[in-house]
Amino acid sequence: MDLKKTYIVSALSNKCPRCREGELFVRKSAYGLKGSATEMHETCPVCHQPTEIEVGFYYGTGYVSYALSVALTVSTFVAWKVLIGMTFDIDDNRIFYWMGTNIAILLLLQPVLMRLARSLWLSWFVKYEPNWKEKPLKAPERINKDQFANW
Repeated sequence: MDLKKTYIVSALSNKCPRCREGELFVRKSAYGLKGSATEMHETCPVCHQPTEIEVGFYYGTGYVSYALSVALTVSTFVAWKVLIGMTFDIDDNRIFYWMGTNIAILLLLQPVLMRLARSLWLSWFVKYEPNWKEKPLKAPERINKDQFANW
């Protein structure tokens, strides 16, 4: 089994969930001064899987992004508690240092979390097809070209 084509690796590297080869996003980096960090190709450059399955498809990524942010916050809290220590005593200000650090980490990682949320969301609705070259893509029935990217 090719390690590059595993679900976790392809989702974390923002690859197309159908072929696990094509890039989902126009820009490789989430941090850029030009354009949007979440600008996606209309279809996968390799297998031509549409990236927007229906109108408003990516509204659900807000829940995924929230879950990723909560997981990151909990993990930084546990790491801070184990490595630095923290009490809820009135004279202990270390919790405020953690809060400031956590806010900075969340702000810095927000573009990455948004892209990861989109990649995960799409991968939950598009099935992996190892023989995508032999099996042509069916025309999606819920795409309305008049409303495409109209959100």
